[in-house]
Amino acid sequence: MTTELYKEHLLRQPKTGKYILCHQTDDLIVVYQAYNKNIAEFALKNQFFGGPDFSYNRMSWIKPNFLWMMFRCGWAEKENQERVLALWLEKRDFETILGQAVPSTFENRNYKTAEQWKNDLTLKNVRLQWDPDHDPYGRKIERRAIQLGLKGAALENFGQKQIKKIEDITDFVKIQKQFIDSNRLDRLVVPIETVFQPAKEHLYEKIDLDR
Repeated sequence: MTTELYKEHLLRQPKTGKYILCHQTDDLIVVYQAYNKNIAEFALKNQFFGGPDFSYNRMSWIKPNFLWMMFRCGWAEKENQERVLALWLEKRDFETILGQAVPSTFENRNYKTAEQWKNDLTLKNVRLQWDPDHDPYGRKIERRAIQLGLKGAALENFGQKQIKKIEDITDFVKIQKQFIDSNRLDRLVVPIETVFQPAKEHLYEKIDLDR
C-alpha cells in the first residue's frame, strides 16, 4: 500500500457525511480485519480464511477505513485483534457485498414496515452500519464510517473466493502507534485513502451514501 502523512490525509477528506474512505486502485479496494495470531498466520500462508481457529458460523466485520479499524482494534493491542490484515478485493465484488447489505437498525427510507426489514435481516447475509469515524486518538468526529458484517454464504464467498491478496500490516500499525503515544501526529503515516464511488448508481440510495 502507498502511504502519506496524516496531516496531508486530513486536507483531502470530507469533514462530515457518510462516505466510504478507502485505499484503492482502479480495480481493487482494501478492507481491514484484525485477528489473533493463529487465524492471521493461516490466512497469510494460504491467502484465504480457514483453519481450526476460524469459524464460518459467525458474523465477521470488514472495515474499509484505516483509522476506524485502528479504533476498533486499539492499534493491534486488543485481545484477539493483535494482527491487522489488509484484504484486497475487486471493486465489483465489494459492490456485490454492498448490494446485499441490510442496515442494522430499521430505516423507513428503504422499508415500508419494520416487518419487511426484519425479514431481510433474516434472509440476507450482510449487515451495514454507519458509525462515527474517529481520529487517531479514538475521538469521535462528525463524519460517518461504514462497516459491513458478513455471515453465511456471503462470508464464505468473501473469505474463500473474493479476496485477491492478504497482507499483514501489523508492524506498520505498531510503528504508527508510537507516534500516537508520543503525541507526534506530525510524523504519523496512514494509507492513502480516497472516497469510493460505486459504479452501480442505485447503491448511493440503498446504503444512504453521500456524493
